Amino acid sequence: MTEADAALRVLAHNVRAARSRAGLSLDELGRRAKVSKGALVALEKAQGNPNFATLVRLADTLGVSVSALMEGRAEGRVRVITGTTVMPLWTGPQGSEARLMLTTSGPAPTEVWRWKLQPGEEYPSHPHQAGVVETVSVTAGRMILVVDGTEYSVEAEQTATFHGDAPHAYRGAGAEACHLIMTVHLPPGPAPTS
Repeated sequence: MTEADAALRVLAHNVRAARSRAGLSLDELGRRAKVSKGALVALEKAQGNPNFATLVRLADTLGVSVSALMEGRAEGRVRVITGTTVMPLWTGPQGSEARLMLTTSGPAPTEVWRWKLQPGEEYPSHPHQAGVVETVSVTAGRMILVVDGTEYSVEAEQTATFHGDAPHAYRGAGAEACHLIMTVHLPPGPAPTS
């Protein structure tokens, strides 16, 4: 079994388990997440190839992080992740990319992303569920953060934060690639049932 096949099986299992915990049928999950029932059936059978936007919509609808849908069981108290071993969840035609490095556990998880944005290349994001807060910390270069139609320049050594429930986009600016760390702070999920 290839690494991609194994990752797809983990994703299929996690989506099915999260849907079951949420008490949603395939039809209802598809309606809420704006994903076709056929795509969901294929995904839960580990036969699909969902794109990044689909994973985000499913995670938001199910009230979990993207990495909660993608990760297997934790292997110990400390996890060290090497960026080059994490597959990009989004790549742009000019070489931009986004890698989900990890998600913290707990009632209000935080996703940690590494992004590289080439000059002029943009990733538009759909609004997230209410309560999601994002931060972007530029480590090199410059980016334009667009939130609800307003542009903000964010340069190296600067951090911006915003509520992710509005339309937003990230665009590389300047003459060199922009490198940034993005955190996505998810609202607390429902209390576990016993």
